[in-house]
Amino acid sequence: MSIDTNARAMFDALRTTAGNEAMKAPDKDADLREAAEQFEAIFLNEFIKQARKAKLAEDLFASSAKSTYQDMLDQELSKNLSGRVDLGIADALVRQLGGGK
Repeated sequence: MSIDTNARAMFDALRTTAGNEAMKAPDKDADLREAAEQFEAIFLNEFIKQARKAKLAEDLFASSAKSTYQDMLDQELSKNLSGRVDLGIADALVRQLGGGK
């Protein structure tokens, strides 16, 4: 009887695991879209970084802590912009790498 109960518990655990979203095959289109949007965020980050280098005068309160904070702020800004502004880079990458879908 104990073996039957253990087997039933194992089958219940297998059913639960089989229905779990994490165990399903990854969606390649969604993964490609996410990677393309991350690439677009990296592109925007580099764009913002180069724009900041084009300043005309040295900042009075310049420090390494401020530049580190500014870099982190630029990264978050570029992630946010890539989700809101459609530059078309992510769409072009998905079309190019999507395999002709």
